[in-house]
Amino acid sequence: MFPDQPVAIFCKVVDNYGDIGICWRLARQLEREHGVAVTLWVDDLASFRRICPQVKVDADQQAVAGVLVRHWKDQEGVFAPEEVADIVIEFFAVDIPPGYIAAMALREPRPVWLNLEGLTAEEWVEGCHMLPSMHPRLKLTKHFFFPGFTGKTGGLLREAGLEQQRQQFLDDPEAQAMFLGRFGVPAQEMASLKVSLFCYPHAQVTELFESWRQGEKPVTCLVPEGVAAQAVQAFLGTEGKAGASATQGALTLRVLPFVPQPDYDRLLWACDLNFVRGEDSFVRAQWAGKPFIWHIYPQDENLHHKKLRAFLQRYAGGLPGLEAFALHWNAAGQESPDWPALWQALHDEVPAIEARAADWHGRMLENGDLASNLLSFAASLR
Repeated sequence: MFPDQPVAIFCKVVDNYGDIGICWRLARQLEREHGVAVTLWVDDLASFRRICPQVKVDADQQAVAGVLVRHWKDQEGVFAPEEVADIVIEFFAVDIPPGYIAAMALREPRPVWLNLEGLTAEEWVEGCHMLPSMHPRLKLTKHFFFPGFTGKTGGLLREAGLEQQRQQFLDDPEAQAMFLGRFGVPAQEMASLKVSLFCYPHAQVTELFESWRQGEKPVTCLVPEGVAAQAVQAFLGTEGKAGASATQGALTLRVLPFVPQPDYDRLLWACDLNFVRGEDSFVRAQWAGKPFIWHIYPQDENLHHKKLRAFLQRYAGGLPGLEAFALHWNAAGQESPDWPALWQALHDEVPAIEARAADWHGRMLENGDLASNLLSFAASLR
C-alpha cells in the first residue's frame, strides 16, 4: 500500500519491555509485510537489546532486521523537511522533538501524523478512534489511533504468518519438548502444569508459589531472569540467574534467560497457563490462545483497575474463578485473599477458560491486524 513511503516511529521506554516490544513488532511488520522503509527512534537501547540481541547499545544509528534504529537522545536541533517521514507515529503521546515537528509543518505534502495510543477495553475508545487534533500553532493535524478488541478500533498487532506458525508448533509435541528442553525442562515435566510467569515486582508471587508448592498436582513454573526477583531468590535459596532451578513440594521453578520475541511466543504456546504483564505480552497471550492472567501496568489512583475490569467484563464473563484471581492478582480485590482457594478455583476452570481463549482468539482475528488497519487509515488521509 505504501511501497516507497517511509515511516518514523518514536518510542520512549517507560514499561521496560512493553513499549519497545510493541514498537519493534510494528516496525518489523511494516517493513516485512508492507515493504515500508521504517525509522525507529528509541531512547533506551539497553531494554531494546533484551528482546532483540542484535541491537548495539552504543550506536547512534544502526540497521536491525531491515529497520533503521536511531538512538533518541538530545535531538533538540533543527531538522530539514526532507528528513521528515511521510507517516509519523508517536507511541502513547510521547513528545516528538520540537525541531522535528517544526520540519513536519514545512514539509510538502504534510506528513500523516498518528498518535498510537495504549490498549484498553473501555468503550470510550470507539468514539475517539481516528479523531483529529489540530496543532495549536502549526498547520498540522494529528489523528488518534487506538488498538482494541472490536471492529470499531484498530485491532491488535499480529503478523501475517503467526497463526500458521502457532498451529504447526501446537501440532508437534516433539518440537514443544525440544523447545522447553533448551531451558532444562526434562521429559517428565512435560506432563506437569506448565506456567510462564511474567509480572511486575509488586505481584504476590510468594503467596502463589506457596499455593503451588502445597498443591496436589505438579506445577513447572518458568520465569525470566530478573522477574519477581525476591520471591524467586527466596524459593531457590540462591540468586535467580538463568539456568537456576529448584523443586519444593509440587512446584518446580526454573529461571529462563530473556529470549527474543519469536521465542517468547513459543514459550506462551508451550505453556498451559501464562502470566503476562503490560501490553505487549498481554496481546501475545491472546494470540497464543491459552489461558492467561494479566498483570496490568499500575497507574496513580488505581486508574488501571478500571481498565482491568473493562477487559474482564469483555473476556471473563461466566468465569468467576478467572475474574476473582485476576482482580486479586492486581490488588483490586479484598485484602488478605485466600490464595490457595483462589488458585484452586482458577485451576478448576481451566477447561472452560481454554474454550473461552479459543473463541476470543477467533473474534480478534475478525478485526484484522493493527499494522494493516493503520496503513489503510493513513492512506485515507492522503
